[in-house]
Amino acid sequence: MKIAVIYWSGTGNTEAMASAVAEGAGAELYSVSQFSGDVSEYDRLAFGCPAMGAENLEEGEFEPFFEGIESKLSGKKVALFGSYGWGDGEWMREWAERVKNDGAVLVNDEGLIANETPDDAALADCKALGAKLAE
Repeated sequence: MKIAVIYWSGTGNTEAMASAVAEGAGAELYSVSQFSGDVSEYDRLAFGCPAMGAENLEEGEFEPFFEGIESKLSGKKVALFGSYGWGDGEWMREWAERVKNDGAVLVNDEGLIANETPDDAALADCKALGAKLAE
């Protein structure tokens, strides 16, 4: 089984989460700028992006990347995660709904979020999410 964790991180918080998800899943880990593959080649995918601005996905790199691969998500097992510093996680709920509408099977129905720097409990949740993705 081939699994990829693809993320964008500005402060390192979502990167820390991505590393824990990848460790739990036994997955290949890529920042968005490093990923040059085809998501169609992966059986399962995890995506990480923090809340930006008014609770949006990062618009410079991540949003264009994600828009470009959405048509390839149907039927795939997908996990979502990210960090935030304000708000209540609306960006993640909207992203999860978007992914469901793309036909993906979410392993974590509403996504996994951590406020600011993920603590040990949040990183353990990320590792568990990776393990669930790999099941």
